[in-house]
Amino acid sequence: MTLKDVAVELKKRSKILIFCHNRPDGDTLGSAFALKHALEQVDGKVAKIVCSQAVPEKYGVLDFIGKTYLPTEINESFDCHISVDCASEMMLGDSYALYKKHSITINVDHHVSNERYAKMNYVEDRASCCEIIYGLINYLNREKTESVVNSLLLGVVTDTGNFMHNNVTESTLQIASELVKIGANLHKISYAMFKNQKIERAKLYAHVIGGMRFFEYGKIAIISIFKRDFETFSATQDMTEGFIDFPLSVEGVEVAVSIMETKENAYKISLRSKGKINVNEVASIFGGGGHILASGCLIHGFYEDVKDKIIRAISINF
Repeated sequence: MTLKDVAVELKKRSKILIFCHNRPDGDTLGSAFALKHALEQVDGKVAKIVCSQAVPEKYGVLDFIGKTYLPTEINESFDCHISVDCASEMMLGDSYALYKKHSITINVDHHVSNERYAKMNYVEDRASCCEIIYGLINYLNREKTESVVNSLLLGVVTDTGNFMHNNVTESTLQIASELVKIGANLHKISYAMFKNQKIERAKLYAHVIGGMRFFEYGKIAIISIFKRDFETFSATQDMTEGFIDFPLSVEGVEVAVSIMETKENAYKISLRSKGKINVNEVASIFGGGGHILASGCLIHGFYEDVKDKIIRAISINF
């Protein structure tokens, strides 16, 4: 399936339900809202966005990020269901039961580990899913309004770590340049995502980084976030976005790991690599995936056992 085929399919539909992944980030939200804003330029066309979890508070300052619906709030039928930035069924969370109910499902994604779970799948290895949506909107022949370009730039900025990650390509920069030229507000988006934070997040961050541990002669750095930490600092899980970037910046570290307790004996693992280790392969051992340099998975068990499993899975690659 080509991206043009996706555009042709969407042009046929008047009511489209767009799905974000759980724990929504800037790329899934940017992709969804850029597509929504573009589709609704045609009279009578309706697009709604569904996500199994609420949008993190920090996106509230961005006026182009509007309302999303929980799957339980969707009580009407649509002409097709399309997911953006979702590598697997699991990433859709509680929304997947709704997603799979439709006979026409489309999956647009940029993760190399994508499981091709939809009827129609378009997967391209890019720094962000928003780069793909940029191309899709071109095929749709829709105007790149202020809301569209800002939504797209949000995804590009966040999934590249403000253009500091190894996934940035010439095409990434060309697309970002074009978006800014049209009218996207790079300063506003970058400031909101990387420079502005609540005091609760700052305190949690200091605590988590203070507890960072090193293994394999400093090649692996691990940060750990427990449920009790969120209670202590009155913080929320979405505030941990970006924490993993610090351990990866330490000299000598090849792989950074974030182990976050989501419920008793259940841990969300985030992995980042400087390039020597393919963390997508590591995550796939535990049923997860993502990119070569950035992946994740979920592991059940006692904390020390989970930590040891991750260290062993990474260490065999050194």
